[in-house]
Amino acid sequence: MARFTFRLPDIGEGIAEAEIVAWHVRVGERVEEDQQVADMMTDKATVEMESPVSGIVVELAGEVGDQVAIGSALMVVETDGDADEAPAAIEEAVEAETPGVEEIQPNPVRAEPVEAPSSTSPAVEKEEQPFDKLKANGEGVSPASEATAKSHALASPAVRARAKDLGVDLAAVKTDGDRVRHADLDAYLRYQSGQGYHAPHASRARDDETIKVIGMRRKIAENMAAAKRNIPHFTYVDEIDVTSLEAMRADLNANRGQRPKLTMLPLMIVAICRSLPQFPMLNARYDDEAGVVTRSGRVHMGMATQTDAGLTVPVIRDAQDKNVWQLAAEIGRLAEAARANKLKPEEMGGGTITITSLGPLGGIATTPVINRPEVAIIGPNKIVERPVFQGDDIVRAKLMNLSISCDHRVVDGWDAASYVQALKKLLETPVLLFAD
Repeated sequence: MARFTFRLPDIGEGIAEAEIVAWHVRVGERVEEDQQVADMMTDKATVEMESPVSGIVVELAGEVGDQVAIGSALMVVETDGDADEAPAAIEEAVEAETPGVEEIQPNPVRAEPVEAPSSTSPAVEKEEQPFDKLKANGEGVSPASEATAKSHALASPAVRARAKDLGVDLAAVKTDGDRVRHADLDAYLRYQSGQGYHAPHASRARDDETIKVIGMRRKIAENMAAAKRNIPHFTYVDEIDVTSLEAMRADLNANRGQRPKLTMLPLMIVAICRSLPQFPMLNARYDDEAGVVTRSGRVHMGMATQTDAGLTVPVIRDAQDKNVWQLAAEIGRLAEAARANKLKPEEMGGGTITITSLGPLGGIATTPVINRPEVAIIGPNKIVERPVFQGDDIVRAKLMNLSISCDHRVVDGWDAASYVQALKKLLETPVLLFAD
């Protein structure tokens, strides 16, 4: 038998390290070739790492939340073959399957045979040599946590956490795909409820729990902290009568044929794109280190999207060139890809302005945080029906507050208010959205 060191391959241009967001194996367990062993997160995507060999796991390089440098040891496996057979098992490059990222070619990973182990059992040998050889080469690693999920069914960290809270073994949950999703868990709970299963009562006292901030949640925390630390925000809110806009949206949906159903969002984006050319300081990116503001001639619209892993912002490229139906289709495609963790790297950066909406859940007003290095973010709020005066008459109207947060280093309050008034004119007279 021989030991094989699986090193973290190059999983993207410019990536120096990746964060461990989930382990799917434990020390002492058997792993098969091509079996998923870990989920690694970079700045661009989450990568599923697969074992290039079969054997017994004897070392894991750290706990969930730890950073591992490219080329450093990720896992050590005691293989089934002899020392000279180990390299042949992995002559080809390890293929890291990144959701939504096509043809990523990591560097080849080759076996590094070491002296054949003695008759000492793997458990005892682990105590005597806890990654000493790796540390001697400057590759610092820490023993993996024993606190991993009992079930080895494939699932996202959010699904695993929910199943743990409900006391559900993921191995018992059936799925049509390759991993358990929230819908599969819901179906399992509905079935079990008919068999007398009851989820833990929500009002019962629970022990405090400490949750490590890792993965997407950590990226969100870092980005939000940097935005609030570096950007002097101000927020302007105005009320907009969207009665006519909602009536037009209903008419368009009634005659849409095979086209996607329109929400308020694509109409809002059309209005934003039509009004931005007169206010170029809002469609910009600020490099505060270089002291340079770049006013964009195109609208790359960031779209804040809530996912199980947290908030992400896919980008609609060249939104100014798309009609309302094309925008609706692109919004649906990007939102689905974001929730399935299949966004491509080029779909996650380079935005020039962002829109964020909570939909029906939206409140009276919001103070959204700017998506740095952009300088403005727009937040439509909840639509409510209220009586309003029209001359001497009182009529029913659909009203919506619109919030905009701006970087005060680049945008003045007068500019933000003037822009919202221009946007308001388009939204309250929606025929202007389609006028040349």
